[in-house]
Amino acid sequence: MSDTPGTSAGTGAEDYEHPISHEDFRQLGYKMIDAIVDYRSNIEKHPVRSEVAPGYLAEKLPESAPTQPEGLDAILSDVQTHIMPGITHWQHPSFFSWYPANSSYPALLGDMLSSALGVVGFAWIGSPAATELETVTLDWLARFLRLPNAFLSTGTTGGGGVIQGTASEAALVALLAARARPLDGRDPGADGPRLVAYTTDQAHSCVKKACAVAGIQHLRLLPTSAERGWALDPATLEAAMTADEGHGLMPFFLTTLIGTTSSAAVDPVAELAAVARRHGAWVHVDAAYAGVFACLPDQHDLYFQGLEGVDSFSTNPHKGMLVTFDCSALWVQNSFWLRTALSLEPQFQFAGLRHAAEHLDYKDWQVPLGRRFRALKLWFVLRMYGTERLQAYLRHHLDMAKALAQLVEADPAFDIIATPRFGLVCFAPRGASEEESTALLERVNASGRTFMVHTRLGGRHVWRLAVGGVHTQWRHVEEVWALVQKVVGGGEA
Repeated sequence: MSDTPGTSAGTGAEDYEHPISHEDFRQLGYKMIDAIVDYRSNIEKHPVRSEVAPGYLAEKLPESAPTQPEGLDAILSDVQTHIMPGITHWQHPSFFSWYPANSSYPALLGDMLSSALGVVGFAWIGSPAATELETVTLDWLARFLRLPNAFLSTGTTGGGGVIQGTASEAALVALLAARARPLDGRDPGADGPRLVAYTTDQAHSCVKKACAVAGIQHLRLLPTSAERGWALDPATLEAAMTADEGHGLMPFFLTTLIGTTSSAAVDPVAELAAVARRHGAWVHVDAAYAGVFACLPDQHDLYFQGLEGVDSFSTNPHKGMLVTFDCSALWVQNSFWLRTALSLEPQFQFAGLRHAAEHLDYKDWQVPLGRRFRALKLWFVLRMYGTERLQAYLRHHLDMAKALAQLVEADPAFDIIATPRFGLVCFAPRGASEEESTALLERVNASGRTFMVHTRLGGRHVWRLAVGGVHTQWRHVEEVWALVQKVVGGGEA
């Protein structure tokens, strides 16, 4: 405490006063909550896709930051005038593009508290609750998804879960762990050039990027086919691994896919894992979007069998499970190789920690050192929704997508191109050329009433409609289908 108000004791230096006091923030917080609720409750008034040109914002904002404090009202005014035109509204009920990145009020509350606490939970001592809540919450989620017990922190194989930023980070971390296992502490320069990673031609580009970052020279993108539903044939994997071993190479990493970005294809995980194990390769399952559907018994039985034979599994609660981005869950059956690959153990980080080896430091389970208290928002969602309401939410989207697929199948102007799964319907205008299909989809999107993207399957331009938005109801699906029919039929959007 200062002896004299406005000065620091013994120094004569005046205390610094922040422009926003505790009570100011209380009032501003109310105003910001009002702005958020107003936005979300009126989101349908916005065009789904932003239509601004690159570089638009620099022309509208000053060249330099203000020298004096500005008020929230002025900032929110600029948000409405300048920022909102450049927003593609991912929370819009007619956003059917890519896969959803859903937010919810419980997640926002958890994120607010995380930001307020401002902890950096790289090590247990940095904030014990941040580490321990993540361990507990990932165990909750693993049980909810009915993952094998080996993925639990309470299992007997040294497994557990960790929150990464994205599935791309999860893929990289899993690959680094996989690389550490065959090298067994040796310099990657020795046997590294012999290592071979495998996935399918339907895999997300994050697998290729992970190999580039890790210096893996050999990545096999194995072919798939429409006949197998764009899933990888185990015989194709067996032939590729055998051929590589015959050339003196070392298969070490396989990424299998449950719910591909392109078409929601599902690989035969159990059969592929058996092949990979025979060749000594680590098996990682990328279920970035679809993994949360494992909480539904029928979906689990259809698509999530064979996980006992894989080494790592990832899914993104920030897609289908209402947790604000970023929150990507990664589980491993044995964390030893993960920690071997990523732990550097600088001593200064353990000051004041008597038994570092007895505690979990998640910095050793990820690439960055620092990490946010992301478990809070996941914990809030699991508690404030409850597992039954989350299951009903996911079932709601599956039912809407199934009904949409039936409408598409009944219309002779369209073809269903891939088996509808996990809320994704892939279809195309029958008989349309690449140029015609591209132009038609752009007319649909330019209407401002929806936003979809395309993929390419078997050389064909295919429209993707992903049903999964936080605010999406059946009327929104019906409206976009009516719009699609009108545009393809030659009407105006």
